[in-house]
Amino acid sequence: MATFFDTSIEFLKGVGPQRAVLLQKELKIFTYGDLIQQYPFRYEDRTQFYTIKEVNETMPHVQIKGKILRFEMIGGGRKKRLVAYFKDSTGELELVWFQGINWVLSKIKPGIEYTVFGKPNRYGRTISIAHPEVEPVTDNKEKKGFLQPVYPLTEKLRSKYLDNKFLVKLQRELLTIAINHIRETLPEDLLKKQRLISKKEALINIHFPQSHQLLAAAQERLKFEELFYIQLRLIKMKLVRQEKFKGIVFNDATILTQFYEEHLPFPLTGAQKRVIKEIYADMKSGKQMNRLLQGDVGSGKTIVAFICMLLVIGSDAQVALMAPTEILAQQHYTNLKKYADLMGLSISLLTGSTKKKARTELHYRLETGELKILIGTHALIEDGVKFNRLGLAVIDEQHRFGVAQRSKLWQKNKNVYPHVLVMTATPIPRTLAMTLYGDLEISTIDELPKGRKPIKTTHQYDSHRLQINEFMRQQIAAGRQIYIVYPLIEESEKLDLKHLMDGYESVARAFPEVPISILHGKMKPDAKEFEMGRFVKGETKIMVATTVIEVGVDVPNASVMIIESAERFGLSQLHQLRGRVGRGAEQSYCILVTDYKLSADSKTRLNTMVKTNNGFEIAETDLKLRGPGDLMGTQQSGALDLLIADLSKDGLLLQQARDAAKALLEADPGLEKAENKLIKAQIESLRKTVVNWSRIS
Repeated sequence: MATFFDTSIEFLKGVGPQRAVLLQKELKIFTYGDLIQQYPFRYEDRTQFYTIKEVNETMPHVQIKGKILRFEMIGGGRKKRLVAYFKDSTGELELVWFQGINWVLSKIKPGIEYTVFGKPNRYGRTISIAHPEVEPVTDNKEKKGFLQPVYPLTEKLRSKYLDNKFLVKLQRELLTIAINHIRETLPEDLLKKQRLISKKEALINIHFPQSHQLLAAAQERLKFEELFYIQLRLIKMKLVRQEKFKGIVFNDATILTQFYEEHLPFPLTGAQKRVIKEIYADMKSGKQMNRLLQGDVGSGKTIVAFICMLLVIGSDAQVALMAPTEILAQQHYTNLKKYADLMGLSISLLTGSTKKKARTELHYRLETGELKILIGTHALIEDGVKFNRLGLAVIDEQHRFGVAQRSKLWQKNKNVYPHVLVMTATPIPRTLAMTLYGDLEISTIDELPKGRKPIKTTHQYDSHRLQINEFMRQQIAAGRQIYIVYPLIEESEKLDLKHLMDGYESVARAFPEVPISILHGKMKPDAKEFEMGRFVKGETKIMVATTVIEVGVDVPNASVMIIESAERFGLSQLHQLRGRVGRGAEQSYCILVTDYKLSADSKTRLNTMVKTNNGFEIAETDLKLRGPGDLMGTQQSGALDLLIADLSKDGLLLQQARDAAKALLEADPGLEKAENKLIKAQIESLRKTVVNWSRIS
């Protein structure tokens, strides 16, 4: 059912077919609904006038009243510019134009009083404003200043004279005709409880705020609504799944207790104990568990996963652990086999390179139920792999697997879904986790095991190469191994390979007597495995690599991580790379090497790395710097289709929205009550594919 807001943008006065094509291509504005939800990203304060004497170059924008004394043309050729000398009762400044000079001379005349608006700059002792907005002073303007909206634009639009003024005009035009079509989307009692203004008032004041207070109220209303509908969708999905999918009940803790009393290799941290309790509660609840376990590199997630496995095996069911690469699967197998052997439990590894004969035997043992723990890669989800009774599926480094791959693992049981535990060593900020994984329960291990020494991180410039090499020599002499990582820019693989090869050669020249491994994405899988294997066994002392080593391989003897051109890495990636060292008992080091030229953001990233080893602190800073879209590849997944809310700033509002959505669904899961009629109507008015239920349709 098409509504007013589905009307094509070309029918709005002032647009037409040609401009419509530009708006569609450049700003993804197809309909009236898209335009009205194209919110300003900032506002220029036109409520205040300054005198020329008050103006200085640190101000973002200023508005002044005065008269032009005279014009002067300065310079020639490409450097030609028009200068106007502008004066009020307190002083004088210059207005400068490099383009559109003839137009300015035909429209703007000396001796008339004008309002000038723009960004002040200083050259020597002179203050000037380049390309200012200039309008004659009228009575109307005198009485009321205002907050002017500024919309996102592209170069292409500007070149076709579709500038901010044009968009402001379109929004005014649209609001005039749309006003009676804007319907309320939140129930009266929720508006009262959250002290929110109506949808109509919010849309008027987000585009044309009458005051700073009304602008803040409009932003709060639209952000709350957006976050509320996203949480509503996630919690609804979770409730539906809990109703629909019953879980196997596991509450026999006999072998779990035996492991605790006789074989636990080290005392668990408080955080590990808390997480195990949360998982145990899920497993005996009769509902299918879907839990995300996040913990920093080295926080002891694997032992927690093993303890949960014992709970399942104690009730005569099986466990699968799926990892994204063979190296990682092999590592999990080696780590868990130690514990499984102590408990007399059968455990096997299944990857792409498992031989056919071993595979056949493994399939048989799995189907009869004799094999209790199966660890592997994507090979686990092949059709031939059949479990007797799968009770728990553990998925490591979850963001490497698509939902389709995960669900294949769930469907390995005929009659009841296994419990699912998803693990990640990429700490996710709370606000992002609530929005991306709002349909999963979340457990966090937020302390490191006792005796772990924090990795010492320093930032060095390229010019300190000799000192860095000397430090490497000392570490190698002490029997340690070293990683050197080069950045990867997808656009130019040739260049990357060149950087890596140049790096490799200079390392080889500096350390002629030291065996060196090399690892990069262009190598064949078996060559990668071979090189990594040599390093793991200690046959090579230095590993020169691109970021392919980011996830998960344990080399306890590797205690130094050198990251070249560190300014070209994201913060969470730097933290992931650093986590490759510090696996053994020795003191470990991470050296971030950069050029002298650094942007403000790069400096913040590097300082954060030097200052803290806490992954959650790092993830929060990363979210503030990059915004949620770049984190976790969420742009591609469409999971974050946000119009106005900002997860790095709106954490409190998100929590309120989640609580409100939860309370509403607990009281009325089917949204059948009269007071929730508006919410139901809003959801039903949208296309089924829409992720963000707060959109206007």
